[in-house]
Amino acid sequence: MGVPSLFLFYYPNIMKASAPVQLLQDPLFATKGVQVYLKREDLLHPTIPGNKWRKLKYNLQAARESGKNTLLTFGGAYSNHIAAVAAAGREFNFRTIGYIRGEAHLTLNPTLTFATNCGMQLHYLDREAYRLKNTPFFLEKLRHEYPEAYLLPEGGTNLLALKGCAEIVPDITVAYDYLLCAAGTGGTLAGIIAGLAGEKQVIGFPALKGGAFLKEDIVHLVTHYTGQTYDNWELQTQYHFGGYAKIKPELVAFIQYFRQQHQVPIEPIYTGKMLYGLYDLIRNDYFKPNTAIVAIHTGGLQGLAGLEERLGVRLT
Repeated sequence: MGVPSLFLFYYPNIMKASAPVQLLQDPLFATKGVQVYLKREDLLHPTIPGNKWRKLKYNLQAARESGKNTLLTFGGAYSNHIAAVAAAGREFNFRTIGYIRGEAHLTLNPTLTFATNCGMQLHYLDREAYRLKNTPFFLEKLRHEYPEAYLLPEGGTNLLALKGCAEIVPDITVAYDYLLCAAGTGGTLAGIIAGLAGEKQVIGFPALKGGAFLKEDIVHLVTHYTGQTYDNWELQTQYHFGGYAKIKPELVAFIQYFRQQHQVPIEPIYTGKMLYGLYDLIRNDYFKPNTAIVAIHTGGLQGLAGLEERLGVRLT
């Protein structure tokens, strides 16, 4: 029996995770005559939820098949990806190393506390050094220092991540016209576009200011993965609220409303901005009556405690 089969034998549920689709009831939707569903990827895995599980799934298999015993990756101090890799290491018996953007602090925030509790070894890079993390010199240095490590990019986006994210599409159990997703590095969105293969319509909501640059990145990812280009998708770039991790009072108020109306927690970095944008588009008649929309809840809830602590606002 080969290594891939052994991996699936010991971790049989790694290929079987599925997330429910929840119909959202809201007076706005009834007034405008649209149906809105939330794909609850946040419920996909207890400690590696949402798009992070999708992105890591095939990378974990590849790491084991290649004989690596360590996962090495990069991220900010509140990174969902850092937390997910740390949790994956603990669950699937990998050593984990995280290179963190910024200076070390004596008191760790909740994200980094969770990562260290999972056994992750943290290293810190100032912002100038962090910008060099993808250069051939730096990567070769890491490979020499950690020959047993499987390197994961910041955010987890690579072609194996696209393979996992493409599986969101067949996991949707309702009929729909539009599929909506937040975008950071663009990997989840690219995987969805690849999975749809030109069907339906896709709208991405970049979390970063000036997010139009993601279009080129997404086209490159999709083309490299599928050998095809598709024109059934677009980016709505005006819902960044000032940039990545920037939060304004109207976004906080919306997140609190959404939690009260639907009993679903969301965070303000990705899913909160995407859903705020969805409500705004519906309010302004972007969608025709009788349109069915599925919005992807990509998780990220582990960061809520740290954000509340840092910003001094209540989001839950």
